[in-house]
Amino acid sequence: MLKVGIFGATGRVGRLLIEEILNHSQFTLSSVYVRNELQYSLPSSTMVTRDFHIFLESSDVIIDFSSPEATKALLEAAITSPTPLVIGTTGLDNDIHHLIEESSHTMPILYATNMSKGIAVLNKIVSLVAQTLKESNIEICEIHHRHKKDAPSGTALTLAQTCANARGLNLDKVRISGRNGMIGERSESEIAVMSLRGGDVCGRHSVGFYLDGEYLELTHNATSRLTFAKGALDMAHWITKQKNGLYSIQDALAL
Repeated sequence: MLKVGIFGATGRVGRLLIEEILNHSQFTLSSVYVRNELQYSLPSSTMVTRDFHIFLESSDVIIDFSSPEATKALLEAAITSPTPLVIGTTGLDNDIHHLIEESSHTMPILYATNMSKGIAVLNKIVSLVAQTLKESNIEICEIHHRHKKDAPSGTALTLAQTCANARGLNLDKVRISGRNGMIGERSESEIAVMSLRGGDVCGRHSVGFYLDGEYLELTHNATSRLTFAKGALDMAHWITKQKNGLYSIQDALAL
C-alpha cells in the first residue's frame, strides 16, 4: 500500500483526505503533520508529529492542502528530505512558486490549483476556444464559500493564465478583477476575473467568450469537496512513479 502523509490535516479537504485514505485499500495514512492539537482521533499506526523530518521520512508521498506560509515551510524542509509532493494550496506568491520549481529538481512535485479532473479538461477546452475565437471578450467568474481567504481563486487565475497563454498575452498586464465608476469601454485584450463569496459553495467557475451576436459560456460546478480529495489521491498515486520534476494535473491525465 502507498504510505500517504497529510499536511493541512485540520482543513476541510485535509479531513476528507484522511477519511478517504482510511476507507481505501490502496492507501495507508502513514503520517499527519500538526502544529496544534487534533480535535479527532486517528489510528494508532498513524504517526502524528510536529517534526518535519519524521513526517517526510515516514511517507511515500505527501499531500498538502494548507496555507502559503505552511507550504513554504514544507518545501524548505523537503529539500533536505526529498519526498514526492502533491500540492493543492492556493494563494501562493511568486517566491513560493519559485521555491516549488527549485525543489522539483530534487523530488517529483505535482502542483495544481484544483484537483478536479473536470477543471483539468476545462482548461484544455478553454485554451482551444481562446485561440480559435480570438476576437471574443473573455470574462471569468468564480464563486466560493464565505470562508475562502484568497481571491480570485487559484483555479480562476489558472484559467485566466490559460487564456492569456493561448493568445500570447501577459496576464499581469491585461487582467482586471473589478469594475467601478466611469472606467471607459472595455479593451480588446482585457481578461476579467471576478470573485463572489457566500454560503457553503464548494466552487463554481465560469469562462465566457463574448462576441457580437453570440457568446459561449463554459462552467464547472464542484458539488462536493470530496472531488478534490479523490483527485489529490489519484495524483499522489501517479506522482510516486515520476522522475524529479514539476508536473501538473494535465501531465497526469495526458491532456
